[in-house]
Amino acid sequence: MQLHSYAQGQWRAGTGGLVLAHAISGAPVATISSQGLDFAGMLAHARQVGGPALRAATFHERALMLKALAQYLLARKETYYALSPATGATRHDAWIDIEGGIGTLFAYSSKGRRELPNAHFLVEGASERLSRQGSFVGQHIAVPRRGVAVHINAFNFPCWGMLEKLSVNLLAGMPAIVKPASQTAYLAEAMFRDIIASGVLPEGAVQLICGGVGDLFDHLLPQDVVTFTGSASTGHALRSHPSVQRHSVRFTMEADSLNFSLLGPDAVPGEAEFDLFVEEVAREMTVKAGQKCTAIRRALVPRALLDPICEALRQRLQTVRTGDPASAGVTMGALASLAQREEVRERVAELQQAGAELVHGDPWRFELQDADPLRGAFLPPLLLRCRDPHAQQAVHEVEAFGPVATLMPFDDTEDAIALARRGGGSLVGSLFTADAALAREIVLGVATEHGRLLVIDRHCAAESTGHGSPLPALVHGGPGRAGGGEEMGGIRGVMHYLQRTALQGSPDALSTICEQWIEGAARDDSVHPFRKTLEALRPGDSVVSAERSVSLADIEHFAEFTGDTFYVHTDEAAAAANPFFGTRAAHGYLVVSLAAGLFVDPAPGPVLANYGVDSLRFLAPVFPGDRLRVVLTCKQKNPRAGHDYGEVRWDAQVSNQRDEIVARYDVLTLVQRGEGGSAITEPAPRAAEPVT
Repeated sequence: MQLHSYAQGQWRAGTGGLVLAHAISGAPVATISSQGLDFAGMLAHARQVGGPALRAATFHERALMLKALAQYLLARKETYYALSPATGATRHDAWIDIEGGIGTLFAYSSKGRRELPNAHFLVEGASERLSRQGSFVGQHIAVPRRGVAVHINAFNFPCWGMLEKLSVNLLAGMPAIVKPASQTAYLAEAMFRDIIASGVLPEGAVQLICGGVGDLFDHLLPQDVVTFTGSASTGHALRSHPSVQRHSVRFTMEADSLNFSLLGPDAVPGEAEFDLFVEEVAREMTVKAGQKCTAIRRALVPRALLDPICEALRQRLQTVRTGDPASAGVTMGALASLAQREEVRERVAELQQAGAELVHGDPWRFELQDADPLRGAFLPPLLLRCRDPHAQQAVHEVEAFGPVATLMPFDDTEDAIALARRGGGSLVGSLFTADAALAREIVLGVATEHGRLLVIDRHCAAESTGHGSPLPALVHGGPGRAGGGEEMGGIRGVMHYLQRTALQGSPDALSTICEQWIEGAARDDSVHPFRKTLEALRPGDSVVSAERSVSLADIEHFAEFTGDTFYVHTDEAAAAANPFFGTRAAHGYLVVSLAAGLFVDPAPGPVLANYGVDSLRFLAPVFPGDRLRVVLTCKQKNPRAGHDYGEVRWDAQVSNQRDEIVARYDVLTLVQRGEGGSAITEPAPRAAEPVT
């Protein structure tokens, strides 16, 4: 089978090529080559066709694309499972890769609709007042970059590695060119064919390179982004490319690292955390045959527990059955290739020469189930032990990228922290302890060297996703040896493909640009905004209420009615002794309730519901006899794609008779769309006199 690249809207076969072997049988699976591709043309196609099409959609529309794509791929998952054994993976291994990747699409679809506006760009954070009178303000916005995201992925997760990157750049509105690792590219190509066949994404949004990247990097421009997953040496070479350097191309790298897992001194045999640690180390050694950038490479244990842990791990690893994933009872498959197996053997030999003793497994002699050790890229789980990890730097530098981990003892907490940090920067570390104070000390001691830290005890273990599982909501990446990059992390990942720009100007100008009312911009209170449909509403539409006096009887009634009898509201003598109040004061929530009564238009109209309040702050106390009024202003509209209503954020300012703001907050409502976007023009009842 000849693998094809998808370039400039067509499937194209390269000339010649490398034969890819089945990881289990050694039989040919596919031939791969990118010779003959027009890499400059691919970049131009993405910039000129894919980028404009994606940017024409809103965040919500792009999020719905992700959902539709995820549903399409999920319905065809068995096709990918059928190909996955050729990579050496068991069904469970493939589940992480295939359904884990599809699940990331679903996750970003959901986050995009919940956390981003239904708009073409993002208004980030609150405005900044830059002058005394407020006529000069600042506001940050983030817009989609007008380049191409180039994703260069590793062999061990041909589906997840592709989808977790595509999820964020597509949501951001940026097209991508994906280059999967050659060894397992046949699985990535099969899924990519379905991505194209789905018709969900606009032409040019995604392209695929099966084979080398040729002169692609020579044609990168300042708006482009490169992400790389793989070996640190290759990543550093790409990061140093002249085009990347000359154009300051954004580059993020996620490299294999010597991740640690640590057993707390409290987790002695018989404690749940002891058993959980043993199980997690064994699982991380054997899932994907240890070919995970997040796998546990260094297992740190109290010196007194070194031998008990070693024996427990040996017993657990003896239950592992290595062989053909298609055979019943097999729990670990093969490495991705014979070349990968030989590299692991070489790295294990280096560790042994550095003083680590092999305490379980033999890289040259082992039993397999229904498989040929000469044809398949098999290794058994290999456990090493280094009794003096401070004296052997190699155990903190040499990574055997396979089913390999090294046990190391520590003497006290300070020693444990020092050993964890010796890895020089890792993607993830984990800690197994029931001692929360110890966990805090270790976390704060090692956080600077780790992108993610997992703390496991008996209370969270059952629902934990485990040491080696990056999650869409959390950052995946790490400092130093791990590459210094960050991926996913919720909307943080999307921001990597947006350009943040600081705007400065008048409140009116910036409100128009941002389609969001900014303090100091003009207001329009000619029609009560609750009479306007979603289309008719404009940022700045407002209502200025009449006044409402607050009496001692109001305060006492609210206290009795709600049960909030806090002394400041009910006990004059005690309130007088309070240095902040000095006398009885109104409940903050009474102020908010009275404010609602002042600005709400009670007649039926397009406002469907109030669904929340954000950023509520009580800025000054309200005393009996104070008179309150409210200015409510439409701040931002967010239409919901596919619904006949949208969300509206209102700025609410409550002030007293001295024009002091006593409370400020955002009111969140759902407002109905209307035919043609016209306002409901029936006059709203307005109070002509103060309400007492």
